[in-house]
Amino acid sequence: MAKITASVFTSHVPAIGAAMDLGKTQEDYWKPLFKGYEYSKQWMKDNKPDVIFLVYNDHATAFSLEMIPTFAIGTAAEFTPADEGWGPRPVPKVIGHPELASHIAQSVIQQDFDLTIVNKMDVDHGLTVPLSLMCGELDPKKDAWPCPVIPFAVNVVQYPVPSGKRCFALGQAIRKAVESFDEDLNVHIWGTGGMSHQLQGARAGLINREWDNHWLDLMINDPVACANTPHIDYVREAGSEGIELVMWLIARGAMSDVVDGKVVGPAPVVKHRFYHVPASNTAVGHAILENA
Repeated sequence: MAKITASVFTSHVPAIGAAMDLGKTQEDYWKPLFKGYEYSKQWMKDNKPDVIFLVYNDHATAFSLEMIPTFAIGTAAEFTPADEGWGPRPVPKVIGHPELASHIAQSVIQQDFDLTIVNKMDVDHGLTVPLSLMCGELDPKKDAWPCPVIPFAVNVVQYPVPSGKRCFALGQAIRKAVESFDEDLNVHIWGTGGMSHQLQGARAGLINREWDNHWLDLMINDPVACANTPHIDYVREAGSEGIELVMWLIARGAMSDVVDGKVVGPAPVVKHRFYHVPASNTAVGHAILENA
C-alpha cells in the first residue's frame, strides 16, 4: 500500500521565490534564511518521495472571487507555473499524479469531506516556492522536480475559512485515503503558508515571534490542542494572514500518531526545525517530521 512517511512544513513567501529567481540568495538580507534550508535540501535528496501531496493556498490565480472552493484537489497530469502579474517563475512545470489524486478525492469525499476536483489549473508561488526551497534552483529547460506533486488548495483568503480542527481531521482522512491506494508509494505531505504576517491595515508588518514558536511547539508535541486554537487567536496574535497556519494542521493530522482525533502512537521524529524573520514582511517557519 501507499504510505505517508514524512511531513514538511514551510512558509511560501513570494519574495523568497523572487530572491532565488534573481540570484539574490547570498545577499546579506537573504543568506540567513536560505542557510536554514541547507539541511532540508540534503534531506530531500536522501529521502526522495514517490509523490508529494502539497497543501497550499491559491492567491487569486487559479480561483477568483467568482469561485472560491474551500478545499480543491488537483487531479491533472501536469500544472503550469502561473503568471502572477510579472511572468511565471522560471521553474519546471509540475507533474501531477492523476491516479493517486483521483483515489484520494474518491476516498476523502466518501469520508464526508467535500472536495472540489480540479482537472486543469495553474499553480502559483504558494506551491512553487516550497518546492524551490526543498529542491533547490532548477532550470525549467533541462531539469524537473524530483517527483510528481498533487496540489491541494485551501481557501484561507476569503472568509469564511475552514477551522484548524476541520483541517486536522481532513489530514487524518487523507492519510486513510493514501493507505488504501493499492500501490507501494512513499508519500510526503507538505503544509505551507504562514507564519505570522499581516499585509494590510494598521498592523501591516506584524511579526509575533513568541506566538509563532509556541504554536510550532504545540503543532509538533500536542497537535490536538493546536488544532483547537480558536480562529480569532490566529487573527489577533499572528495577523490576518496568520490563518494560513491551519494548512499545516492538514499535514500534521496525516501523521501516523494521530488516530480518530487523538494522539495514540509514537511521536514523529523532528528532523529539522527553523525559524527566521524577516523575509519581506513575514515570519518564516519550517519543520520536517518523520513518522516514528
